[in-house]
Amino acid sequence: MEAYRADSFFRMTGHEPAFVQDNLSRTTRNVLRGLHAQRRRPQGKLIRVVRGEVFDVAVDINAKSKSFGRWFGTILSDVNRCQVWIPPGHAHGFVVLSDTADILYKCTEYYDANDEIGVVWNDPDIAIAWPVAEPAVSPRDARLPSLLSLR
Repeated sequence: MEAYRADSFFRMTGHEPAFVQDNLSRTTRNVLRGLHAQRRRPQGKLIRVVRGEVFDVAVDINAKSKSFGRWFGTILSDVNRCQVWIPPGHAHGFVVLSDTADILYKCTEYYDANDEIGVVWNDPDIAIAWPVAEPAVSPRDARLPSLLSLR
């Protein structure tokens, strides 16, 4: 499997990102992570699942964007081998649908804990149709603010 190829990525997206960091996340069934982003140095992320299955979500958090507050979600798995590009200026989250999932992120900016921002996963102004009724959410993620507080 060819997991990443710069010329193909450019043809499909029109973007030529310079990836500076790869992250690997292992998470278990029904755990929901997110929605996370960075404010001053937003990360573009190319996401793929190397083991298991997740419902992966991106939300436009750029207040100047015509699509502010809109979300996109898709199933990523080791079976369908799909990837999703999360552009800078979008918050990212996922919920695990399999027993375990390993998620690989290619990032265009370095992670900076001091720059991290987020939006609460169940914000009614976004209304994401999560496929898990009662996900396990960390206390930190449960306390994230609403989308409108980022304006």
